[in-house]
Amino acid sequence: MSSFEGRFRASSRLKRPEEYKLVFSSKQRSSDKSFLFLARQNGINQARLGLAVPKKHISKSVDRNKLKRIIRESFRLRQKQLMGKDVVVVVKGAINCSSRSIDSELIKHWERVSK
Repeated sequence: MSSFEGRFRASSRLKRPEEYKLVFSSKQRSSDKSFLFLARQNGINQARLGLAVPKKHISKSVDRNKLKRIIRESFRLRQKQLMGKDVVVVVKGAINCSSRSIDSELIKHWERVSK
């Protein structure tokens, strides 16, 4: 496998508000105190990701961007198991970006929404 096959490409992102609205109206959810994961079948042979990380919960842009990178990397590693789904990740509360528990929380949510 070349190093470019597993990249997080622009085609793997939700971009338009209509795409987000469809996912927000879905019933498949996974939630805890930090994250809300929403998922929906997209009818294409590709997994796509949307992020909502509000300033209200994470005020520093450096921390917001770091958290987004962590979530995107976690998604990229699990794209195969999420094939055919659109997923939106909403941050619900303040999160310590340096914490190791973030990855374990994300793995738990990916497992729930992939079913």
